[in-house]
Amino acid sequence: MKIFGLGVPELLIILVVILIIFGPKNLPKLGSALGKTVKSLRDGLGAGKKQVEEADDEEVEEVEEVEEVEEPAPKKTVKRVVKKKSE
Repeated sequence: MKIFGLGVPELLIILVVILIIFGPKNLPKLGSALGKTVKSLRDGLGAGKKQVEEADDEEVEEVEEVEEVEEPAPKKTVKRVVKKKSE
């Protein structure tokens, strides 16, 4: 079984070194911080995808608005009254 190109013995050695460096008391804190980091990274990547989808939706709405044809306004008639000068 290979994870990131590492086998089981290599992963065990890495875990033992981490246990020696941080100690058994700090491992839960380290795991919690790592989990929060991964979750926020996933949420950040998901937000980027949502923004792209929203941008695509907005472009479609703009096209729909352009396709609508408005009827021209009715023409207005203006009456002119001409008075003749009396001599």
